Amino acid sequence: MARPEQVLLLEPQHELKFRGPFTDVVTATLKLTNPTDRNVCFKVKTTAPRRYCVRPNSGIIDAGTFINVSVMLQPFDYDPNEKSKHKFMVQSMLAPYDMTDMEGVWKEAKPEELMDSKLRCTFEMPLENGETTEHSVLPKSASASLDDGEVKKIMEECKRLQMEVQRLREENKQIREDDGLRKRKVTSLTTPHSSSAMATTAVRDEGLSTRVLAFCVLFFVIGVIIGKLAL
Repeated sequence: MARPEQVLLLEPQHELKFRGPFTDVVTATLKLTNPTDRNVCFKVKTTAPRRYCVRPNSGIIDAGTFINVSVMLQPFDYDPNEKSKHKFMVQSMLAPYDMTDMEGVWKEAKPEELMDSKLRCTFEMPLENGETTEHSVLPKSASASLDDGEVKKIMEECKRLQMEVQRLREENKQIREDDGLRKRKVTSLTTPHSSSAMATTAVRDEGLSTRVLAFCVLFFVIGVIIGKLAL
């Protein structure tokens, strides 16, 4: 007998995304919604139990309510060439009306009463330009096409950044040229004033020397006159 279809609504439905850097715990949230009029028991299992901490990893979702499950990826040395093979499974079953022991219910559950949904894991590493590299479990052909698409996007972004750097260099060069021209103008404007000031000072000094000489001559003449009168 085929298993019944999953009654819980999963968000996300197919994959859990973990965004790096992975030097600390990275948490993804899995929302489980029970749209039925029955309480539902659930369990969250993973193929890599040592790499993840799940809270809560089991429990009961009341009818018409939901629960958020925190899936915490433990720190590890990220290798972009390593494809993630980690998977999660959400297992559920309708809770018996007279349930008293949840563990006992799981042990006594028949295979045809169990429902499950599977999710794969995706690791994303942010790049300097804000984009991300993504690694997940994909068919070989799909993975190859994804890599080609990522390479094309990266090449286009590099080209755009090179053009932006060139534009900034030209702007910087123009700014330096404008600044040099402005300094030369300031120098040319201040030089005549300096020359004029020096000329004015020279004239003033020359005028002062002339007056002193005139006074000296005047005193000499007066002295000569007084000397003649004395004789």
